[in-house]
Amino acid sequence: MNSNAPASREGSRRIPVSTIRQFIGQHLTEVVSALVAVALAIFFAIQSPNFLTSDNALVLSQFIAPFAIFALAEVPILILGEIDLSVGQMYIAAPFFVTYWHHAGIPVLPSVVLSLLVCCGLGFINGLISISLRVPSFIATLGMAFALRGIILIYSNGAPTNPIGSHMLVNILGGWAWSEAIWAVGIAVLLHVMLRGTTFGLHIVAVGGNSESARESGIRVERIKIWCFVLCALLGGLIGILDGYHLGSLDPATDGLTFMFYGVTSAVIGGTALTGGRGTMVGACIGACVLGMIKNGFLILGTSSFALDLVTGMTILLAMILNVQIEQATSMRGPRGSFSRAVNLVFSIVTQRGKGKVRS
Repeated sequence: MNSNAPASREGSRRIPVSTIRQFIGQHLTEVVSALVAVALAIFFAIQSPNFLTSDNALVLSQFIAPFAIFALAEVPILILGEIDLSVGQMYIAAPFFVTYWHHAGIPVLPSVVLSLLVCCGLGFINGLISISLRVPSFIATLGMAFALRGIILIYSNGAPTNPIGSHMLVNILGGWAWSEAIWAVGIAVLLHVMLRGTTFGLHIVAVGGNSESARESGIRVERIKIWCFVLCALLGGLIGILDGYHLGSLDPATDGLTFMFYGVTSAVIGGTALTGGRGTMVGACIGACVLGMIKNGFLILGTSSFALDLVTGMTILLAMILNVQIEQATSMRGPRGSFSRAVNLVFSIVTQRGKGKVRS
């Protein structure tokens, strides 16, 4: 009996294969994205000794932090199957709102708060137009983006200006070299807890998975979607203020749509589905790391901006193809190609070996 005791205890601790498959199906895209990030780091470190240096670590963080915050802003919207194209223009407009309120006689810090509240109001309008008036979010937020661009160009007369504020406030809001990275980490932690550990976050996932079932369960679908647009606009305005103080200059002619697409790209590389129902804050941050390393690494290698755009575009396509194939390989629905069968074959071999070890 004693000889059988260890075997029985080992058997009782054995994790079911279905649980392993479910875990892999939920997190495989993040794992693959992390492996891609590691591979990129190794590649650039081999190609250039300047990549793994403290100076470049600072530069790399300044690439990654804005991408990450934009991606974090878009993840809840994308989980719902929507998209916000105006978040990049919130990024441009928010610091100009700060200067407007300050010139109206309001101190700097209250001006920052008022600017963020204005962004929240604009996000609320996006949500109302898209959800209540049933205008596709692509069109509603695109219209908001162009309207904001026009407002800022009229207000500034197309001329760049400088952000305002005291020394300490400037350092906290982006002036210090590492402040954007710290803000990005803090926002990522808060939103991860929100998405995975609060009722609001669980409702976002439920609505993204099946809005009709969520509505029948008593979830106020329209309210959830509107608040996600508000959150997205708030984060867009925040990163605009942070980046404005970091750069020390505000240019009204900056193309906000480009920054928005960087955020969406980072989220997609990290496993967020453009069709809705799937996405994580951790994956979005990993995707931002991948995109940031691509841009930073190839710039260190002396790659031209034209070639860099080509590499970025190919990375997006490959990431989408890989995500789709992984989703098919780890689910029980849909056709499966050779790549999907290969992933399942590897999974089967690993699980069978695990069974053999337990039996022995």
